[in-house]
Formats: sequence, structure tokens, C-alpha cells
Amino acid sequence: MTAAPHHRTTTDTPPPATERTVLAEVTDMLLTLLDGYGTDDVEIGMETTFNRDLELESIDLVALAGLLQERYGERVNLAEFVAGMEFDEIIDLTVGRLVGYVVARLDAAGAN
Repeated sequence: MTAAPHHRTTTDTPPPATERTVLAEVTDMLLTLLDGYGTDDVEIGMETTFNRDLELESIDLVALAGLLQERYGERVNLAEFVAGMEFDEIIDLTVGRLVGYVVARLDAAGAN
């Protein structure tokens, strides 16, 4: 008696985005941006704020938007994300909220 051949299929579909993987990627992007400021001891987590903790300027957010688009494509648009926010929400924006947005956009794009 012989066993039926086992066929393994592969797809080009990327693995689903998780908060952990997106946080790691966004952290790398932020560390790249902060490298020029000499801030080696910065800890970045979900509760880290862009304004108070990282002291990012608007030009840094523009650069981050470019890095996000380079990594995730048109699916992730930082300008569109913050456009619907009140000023105080932008000031208090956390890395975690951005990560949640990225994961949701990638999941939505994967469902299409």
C-alpha cells in the first residue's frame, strides 16, 4: 500500500500583518529618522507619542509618511490618516495608534 503523494501549494500572499511585525517595522523607520538627532537611547513602544516622547517635527512626519508608503505602498497613507483628526489628537498620536491603522489597512487590502 502506497501513500498518496503529498502536494504542497505555495502562494505569493504575504503573511497577515500583526501588531508585533508592524510595530517592529515602524520602530525601524522611526529609529532611521531619529538617527540624525543622536538619540541612541530612545525606547519606542505602543504608548510612545510622536510629539512628546519622540519630539518629531512636521518634516519628520512627512519623511515617515514616505517610509510608510515605500514599505506598504498606497494602502497606507499617513496624510489621509491624520487628515480626519483634531489638532489635539495629532499632538497625542501614539505609535500604537499608527500601528493599528497600518494593520487595519493591510488587513483590508488583503481581504480584497
